[in-house]
Amino acid sequence: MTPVEAIRNVLNEQISSCKVLLGILQRERACLVELNAVGVEEISKEKDTVILRMRLLEEERIRLVKKCFQRELTLKEISTVTGDATLLDIRSTLLSLAQSVEELNQFNKVLIDRSLSYVRSGAGFFGYHGFGQDSSVKGHLISAEI
Repeated sequence: MTPVEAIRNVLNEQISSCKVLLGILQRERACLVELNAVGVEEISKEKDTVILRMRLLEEERIRLVKKCFQRELTLKEISTVTGDATLLDIRSTLLSLAQSVEELNQFNKVLIDRSLSYVRSGAGFFGYHGFGQDSSVKGHLISAEI
C-alpha cells in the first residue's frame, strides 16, 4: 500500500466516524426534545467514544502526511502534489459532514440551554417560596384560604 493510499484509508475512516457522530447527534436531538435524560446520558458516552476515535484518526492522518511529505499539507495541497483527484472529493465530503455536525451540535446546544433555563427558573421559583431551605421542615404553607 502506498503512503497516499494509507492516507486515503484514514480519511475514509474519518468520513465513517463523522457519519456515526452525525447519527448520534440526531438521536441526541430526539432525546432532548423528548426530555429523555437517560438517553442523553447514554448518547453522551457514545459521543465521547466516537470523538476519541476521530482524534486518533486525525493524529494518524497527520503522522502519515508528515512521514510521506516531511511536513503538514492540506488535502488540497496533497491532491495537487500527487495528482490524486479523489482526495478533493474526500475533502469535500469531510467539509460537508463537518458543517452538518456543527449545525446539529448548535441546535442541540440551544435545546440544552433552554432546558437548563427551565430548570433554573423552576429552582428559583421553589427557592423563592422557601422550599429546600430547612430540611427539618416537612412542608410549607403556600397560601391560606380565608
